Amino acid sequence: MNWVAIIVFVILFGLVTIVGFMAAHWRRGDLDLLNEWGLAGRRFGTVITWFLLGGDLYTAYTFVAVPALVFGAGAIGFFAVPYTIMIYPLVFLILPRMWSVAHRHNYITASDFILGRYGNRSLALAVAVTGIVATMPYIALQLLGLQVVIGAMGIGTSGGLAGDLPLIIAFVILAAFTYTSGLRAPAMIAIIKDTLIYITVLAMVIVIPIELGGYGKLFSAIPANKLILPSPTGNSLGLYSAYATLALGSAFALFLYPHSVTGVLSSSSRHVIRRNAAYLNAYSLMLGLLALTGFMALAMGIDKMPEFAPQFAQYKANFAVPALILHAFPDWFAGVAFAAIGIGALVPAAIMSIAAANLFTRNIYLPFIRPDCTPRQEAQNAKIVSLVVKLGALVFIIFLPLQYAIQLQLLGGVWISQIIPAVILGLYTRWLNPWALMAGWLAGLITGTVMVASTGFQSATYALPLGALIVPGYAALYSLVVNFAVAIVLSAVLNPVAGTRGSDETAPGDYHFEPAPAAEAPTPVSATA
Repeated sequence: MNWVAIIVFVILFGLVTIVGFMAAHWRRGDLDLLNEWGLAGRRFGTVITWFLLGGDLYTAYTFVAVPALVFGAGAIGFFAVPYTIMIYPLVFLILPRMWSVAHRHNYITASDFILGRYGNRSLALAVAVTGIVATMPYIALQLLGLQVVIGAMGIGTSGGLAGDLPLIIAFVILAAFTYTSGLRAPAMIAIIKDTLIYITVLAMVIVIPIELGGYGKLFSAIPANKLILPSPTGNSLGLYSAYATLALGSAFALFLYPHSVTGVLSSSSRHVIRRNAAYLNAYSLMLGLLALTGFMALAMGIDKMPEFAPQFAQYKANFAVPALILHAFPDWFAGVAFAAIGIGALVPAAIMSIAAANLFTRNIYLPFIRPDCTPRQEAQNAKIVSLVVKLGALVFIIFLPLQYAIQLQLLGGVWISQIIPAVILGLYTRWLNPWALMAGWLAGLITGTVMVASTGFQSATYALPLGALIVPGYAALYSLVVNFAVAIVLSAVLNPVAGTRGSDETAPGDYHFEPAPAAEAPTPVSATA
């Protein structure tokens, strides 16, 4: 038991707990309304949105898994860096349109937009279910980061209730302040989390290379087959195509996750989104530095140190960064770093649970179960669902093997990509038929699931044969091609058929809408629109 690290960890965790409850009084609004509880009244400016999106997208699992992938597999782990660079031009071009039409019609979720754009409840339901299912294992994986740092402090390596109790306490606290404060809580806590993460990463990339004798000696200690991608051999493109498609496919999918949409729609204007598309690249730089710590752990031979053997046996490569921190820094700083990772689990988990609750309430409960639901009942249901979502993630991680959550997360990335034709193209054109989009969505889901299943659910890359050439690539991208093909062909067939296209409640000007500062609140969208 590393008591110094534990005390520092608990103090910082206590601080964010207080901040989480205080957030209910920050920019006060009526938290019995879903727009206020789930989107904080759409009032976050540039700075708060920057922290919120950074805390939302760069999760505890990211800070554990990216260096672990570099540590275990080498250079392929750096695919996360170009993908986070490619995504922000897409954000700059696309998401201001989403914000404008959502603000104009009071859309709270992507499924609200689908319902308004296509007038098809089945397609809106499909998008909502996809978002919820893809988010659940994502929440569970945040617990991995928390579990690893708890284990690093000497708690719970033997398993049982003693190991699970800190995790349970942390998520009871998370559930309490999320229920009380809504999206305001993770927004305020994200400021603390991001500050701690930047301090930790900067300390690691300065102190550890000095201990190793400089970056030159660091890179010279890395095996050649891990330092760079191996060249293709035979008739396969090898890791080259896998690296490129992972980066490209991940860039397309990331901002379609419900928690990403929630963060974007909480912004106060479309200009805030554009500014953050430029400023969020600071996180890409930080992620690149963080990925380097995987090489640092490899160069230092951290997995061969006997004092870390129990944790490596339990957490495998995911323990590389915590072990590196314990080895290179004093215990008090390890407590700060572990608190940063632990808080980095709470922020995205809170936003994800809010986003899933918004989807269920707005697009399943309201239209299909309680169409006569009042706004206050709608918000209350969302609060309860957010608790159920977190409880489900907690039960998942405690009672089921971790690899199940990882396998479902692999599928989650493939599945969330299948709503790209409906959501992204829907922001620009109404030509695609909603029933054709449904068929393409289903074809993409089946194709992507089969591809991942063919790897034994161990990888999201699939070796696609193209004649004599083998092109390993991200299953999400390959299945998305199938999705687009089906949607385009069937749209050409179905569009001339009367009654298949549905109704569109949006107008071209809605996609450039920017309310005046004193504009009245938008009219709520009908539950049966």
